[in-house]
Amino acid sequence: MFTEYEIASMIEIPEIQKANETLKKDFIKHECPYLEISDHDFFSLVMMTPTLGIATADGKVSLFEELALNKKARKLSKGGYFMKKDPVVYAMKFLLKKFDEWSDKFYAVVKLSIESSFNYEGLDKKNFDELKEVTYEVYKREVLRQPYILIRFISSFFLENDEDIINESRYIGKSEYNVVLQIGEKLGLSELPVFQMFCKTFEVKH
Repeated sequence: MFTEYEIASMIEIPEIQKANETLKKDFIKHECPYLEISDHDFFSLVMMTPTLGIATADGKVSLFEELALNKKARKLSKGGYFMKKDPVVYAMKFLLKKFDEWSDKFYAVVKLSIESSFNYEGLDKKNFDELKEVTYEVYKREVLRQPYILIRFISSFFLENDEDIINESRYIGKSEYNVVLQIGEKLGLSELPVFQMFCKTFEVKH
């Protein structure tokens, strides 16, 4: 998952800062008028959106998933809240209750953050559907040649442990896998070869 320092660096980008502030005001006004949360911590919540989308793939969040989400959220909170109420964890409860209603607005800010953090337009964009097979060796090289922050986005959004990005295979449920593909479409990642190759590393459980 992203560190609080990476979150702080991204939110300094004017486009991201403005979009985050606008969404924060809108969300708090309609869902939690008494919520007190900093811009940093709200942006941390925004960056949790893809992870929340996968967790809700089956229509509900299990206790195990909730604990894992809370652990991720605490890593992003500014300053850490180990012994106190964590604002990201607290705000996340409101978002989960109305996730279907708010997710597209949150994904829009995530997409803007991806496009504003590095030279997104300069990346190779291809369709690998015509390829019958992409070898593991090709995938590893593709990961290594990508911008650092792009790999951080993918691993933070879709993996429990960032270091697993170059793992040859991992297991995932069919509903969760479909959500990963849908999120990739929403965020503009699906047209990137490295993301397409990343998706092929999953072994889908039926």
